[in-house]
Order: sequence, then C-alpha cells, then structure tokens
Amino acid sequence: MAKRRLTGKIVSDKMDKTVVVEVQRIKQHPKYLRRIRVHENYKAHDAENTYQIGDSVIIEESRPLSKDKHWIVIGKV
Repeated sequence: MAKRRLTGKIVSDKMDKTVVVEVQRIKQHPKYLRRIRVHENYKAHDAENTYQIGDSVIIEESRPLSKDKHWIVIGKV
C-alpha cells in the first residue's frame, strides 16, 4: 500500500527534530454548498533541524516515531 504524501507549510519549529506542518484543503459544506478552507496540523520528523517557519514542505506517512508523530519531512516544495 502506498504511503500518503501531503503538502503544507511549517508553522512551528521550536521542538528538537520535529516541525509542525499545517495542511490546508477546501471542503464543501453539505447543506449550503459553500466552499470552506479547513486545515489540520501534523507533527513531522526533521532529523537535521533544517526547515524553518514559513517553508512549504512535503511530508510522508511513516511508522509511529512518538505518541503523535507519524510523518517524516521529505523535502521543500
């Protein structure tokens, strides 16, 4: 089974070897049919601490690395 890849923007890099990536998508309201921008935050592994706030990155699903870190940063967009 293929691993999921998502594109997002880094919103926090304060943790060691971890970044928080915000992934946005557009969702349609079921009743009013208006499009809504929703986002979700993912914690991703960054082994060398190379990425900083504001970078657009690609993250890929991986095995659980900690309690809530299940993604790895692949590279910049």
